[in-house]
Amino acid sequence: MTFCFFSAQYLPTPGGVERYTWNLARRCVAAGHRALIVTSALPGQPARERDADGLEIYRLPVFPVMDGRFPVLRPFPPAADLWAQPIDFAVIQTRMYTQSIWAARQCRRRGIPALVIDHSTGYMMHGGLGGVAGAWYEHLACGIIRRCGFPFYGVSGDVCRWLQNFGITAAGTLPNAVDPDELDRLTRAEPRTDWRHALQVPDDGHLVAFVGRLIPEKGALRLARAVQQLPGCVLAVAGTGPEEEALRALGAPVHVLGALPHPQIVQLLDQADCYCLPTEYAEGFPTTLLEAAACRCPIVCTHTAGTGELLPGEDCAVYLPDTRPDTLAAALRTVLQDPAAARTRADNALHNLQAHFTWQAVFATMMKIAQSAPSRR
Repeated sequence: MTFCFFSAQYLPTPGGVERYTWNLARRCVAAGHRALIVTSALPGQPARERDADGLEIYRLPVFPVMDGRFPVLRPFPPAADLWAQPIDFAVIQTRMYTQSIWAARQCRRRGIPALVIDHSTGYMMHGGLGGVAGAWYEHLACGIIRRCGFPFYGVSGDVCRWLQNFGITAAGTLPNAVDPDELDRLTRAEPRTDWRHALQVPDDGHLVAFVGRLIPEKGALRLARAVQQLPGCVLAVAGTGPEEEALRALGAPVHVLGALPHPQIVQLLDQADCYCLPTEYAEGFPTTLLEAAACRCPIVCTHTAGTGELLPGEDCAVYLPDTRPDTLAAALRTVLQDPAAARTRADNALHNLQAHFTWQAVFATMMKIAQSAPSRR
């Protein structure tokens, strides 16, 4: 079969949707299928390429609205070569991008069966006239895609419930996931970084990790101010974004590492004493939580989408009632001052992940959906 994945943003842009697309697409190729990825053009990236995983990437011209966070597809994109391919099934990532609307309408017109996977639990914009306009646009976009007749899936139960706000009943979940064996190999991959040595963590000190976009909603700056209250505690921040300059200005013990290659992120999580995600963002199911659980890294986090499924209780993680720096500092102390209890929670999270959140299981479910979908041609 030839699968076509539509993802408005894709690697090398870092993010959970980007890696979700990559993980499913490369498993298609590994299973003997063909995988096309349609995404937005990026400076320095070719319009067409076949990558090392055998994925065929089509980058279409866009307007980089909101500093590229919301790429808007340019009118009449040059895609004749894409539609000349014998596409058997399409996977459309997220409900709100203009590329998603275009993809759904094109698939309907061409008789290509498809599904839509959503990854969020809130509106993209908040507050003021911008928030009102953004919500109006998202309802409009969802209505257009819904009328194309394709089933919607969520990456978590919370996402499925959020879709009800748009009059959409999800057909099921295709959860975010990881490959625990692959992550285990990456912890030992060369060149291996000794993060505790590189960041000069004291012998009796602790290493806290944060991985994600450096936007206010994700909470990295609040976390940094909490770590400053903990003697001997070092914070490693992996990511880029608007808060990067403010974080760098704090200096030690806060280390801003920028956008790291995936093996280095996994090694950081494997070596950290705690992974903290104080997010207030409209998450779908944060990939970093799954990777931290797979690395047996104790987790401190807010109640966000997917956490109730991956971390179903206080025996799997320490939950934050709010994201004030003092609250964060207290939660970190709970983990760091009782490593035995922290390890027990981490083991429980790992066991739950291995039972329910692997890419092998998600790929198998997607294949069943694709193989049973009636062709509209």
